[in-house]
Amino acid sequence: MLKRLLLISIFFLYILTIQAGAENQKANIKGPVTITSETLTADNKAHTALFENKVVAITTDLTINSDKMLVFYKEDGGDVTKIEATGNVRVLRESRIITSKAATYYADEQKVVFTGAPRAMDGDNVVTGTKMTYFMDEDRFHVENSKAILKNKKEH
Repeated sequence: MLKRLLLISIFFLYILTIQAGAENQKANIKGPVTITSETLTADNKAHTALFENKVVAITTDLTINSDKMLVFYKEDGGDVTKIEATGNVRVLRESRIITSKAATYYADEQKVVFTGAPRAMDGDNVVTGTKMTYFMDEDRFHVENSKAILKNKKEH
């Protein structure tokens, strides 16, 4: 029974991915990102941009909401190296939603770490834990102290 639950959990985490496929991952992340907020504080010496209050970051198929978003970028070219989102973090892609108190995106490692009561939902299916790490290149999740609630879809 435990083995079957583990297989179901792994399958569920696989379908709960933020991005559709590993080949599309990099194109989506490297594509244009529009970030809006009530305030923006840019620090060119520290190579950071701090967005605060009602922050919304939108790509072609992904929306991230948070109270605060600190974006780190390289001096040469301005490529994003890391993004720290805090306060009421919500990531939405299609029918999938991940919420947490904080999320950090690491560009070099192509991963996102969700902390602070992370919760992933796809319809009625829910996965929670203390920490969720999404490995974008591998299109997989790792959830610490996980709990999965899987509901069958009703057939009409």
